[in-house]
Amino acid sequence: MNKLFLSIVFILIGSFINAQEVEIKDDKVLLDGTPILKYEKINVSQHSFYSLEGDDEILLFKWHSNETNGYTDDDYIILNFLTAKVKVESTSVEHIISGLGMNSKKNMQKLVKWLLKEKVIDSKGILNIEKVQTFYDKYNEDITMRTSR
Repeated sequence: MNKLFLSIVFILIGSFINAQEVEIKDDKVLLDGTPILKYEKINVSQHSFYSLEGDDEILLFKWHSNETNGYTDDDYIILNFLTAKVKVESTSVEHIISGLGMNSKKNMQKLVKWLLKEKVIDSKGILNIEKVQTFYDKYNEDITMRTSR
């Protein structure tokens, strides 16, 4: 019994130690309190992320309603990695929706955690082009190409 309890405690401690804290504050993305990216909320459904050094826009996020307001089952996200010239269209919205509603800041924090987990960006906010391609291969659904307008 004690061994089981100690094992669970060590697993929990290990998971807390490895957890990275992502926060958006004062138009900056902070990872464990250190700025890694600049952030701009354009509107409720569009957000931009910039490098700290050169002000280059590295990621444009868009929530697309698929022109069906009030019906959310066909909504999708667009992640445009501008410096890599890669656009990902995905219905994997569970990776960014944080709780109920559209709390933009919490959703964007969850997006950054997802990109860190997938190693698309590193702990310094640098885009990994190879991992962007892997991310594209895993999540892109080419929604625009298969949707008639």
